[in-house]
Formats: sequence, structure tokens, C-alpha cells
Amino acid sequence: MSSIGHIAVTTKDMDASMDFYTKAMGFKKAFEINNPKTGEPWIIYLHVGKGQFLELFYNGTIENPWNGKLTGLNHICIQVDDIFSSTKRIEEAGYAMDSQPTQGTDLNWQSWVKDPDGVRIELMQLDEASPQIKYLKENSNEA
Repeated sequence: MSSIGHIAVTTKDMDASMDFYTKAMGFKKAFEINNPKTGEPWIIYLHVGKGQFLELFYNGTIENPWNGKLTGLNHICIQVDDIFSSTKRIEEAGYAMDSQPTQGTDLNWQSWVKDPDGVRIELMQLDEASPQIKYLKENSNEA
């Protein structure tokens, strides 16, 4: 196994999700796939970077409010080069941050936002002293 290929999110309002992920997050629409049985819009792929995609499905109808005690997916973490400019970009696109940049226990900088469907997104800027960087340096064949 070499990397995460994509993460899938089901949306209740594709236009709102596309606005958030393209304008606020800066992802680019890569392509769409129509439902092979009906021909109707089904999935939009957004390119995140380095061969990774976010897959947005149409027609979600049941909300899934986040609760830290639920098992399963907790959040999506997007690695950024500059946490402050990334946070500013999201705010300038009209979205409220759940938290401003702070340095976490692992020494990385992080801030948080939710997408229009309530999916929690962590923005993370790696710090040179973080255990992630240390691991990658010690295991450079896995980077």
C-alpha cells in the first residue's frame, strides 16, 4: 500500500459543498461520474494534491452529527504549508473557523473548520520537531 487514494463524503447540497471545497479549501474539480444505471450525476472528484482525491457523492438525506464517542471516521486532516494563510483563505471565502491556529501536543500547528455537511476538517502544518517529521526522516523510504 502506498497512499490514501481518496476520501468520500456524501453531501446534501452539492453546490454548497463544491463552493466550500473549491473556494475555501482550494481543491480543483478533476472530473464527474454519472450513475451508470440512470445517467444522473453521481460523484464529483476533487484533486487534493499528490495523487489524492476527495470524492463527493450527491443526494445525502440523513445528517450524521459528529460525536467524539462514535466509532468510525472522526475527521479529515489536510496538510498545509502555511496554517495562517490557509485559515485566512477559508475565512475570506465566508466560512467560520471552529478554531484558530494553535500548536498541538505533537508540536504541529492546527486549526479546525466544518464543511457544509458538518464534516470536521483539521488543517495541519507540520513542525520540524514533530514526531511525524521525525518518523519520516528516520524512514525516508516511506515518505
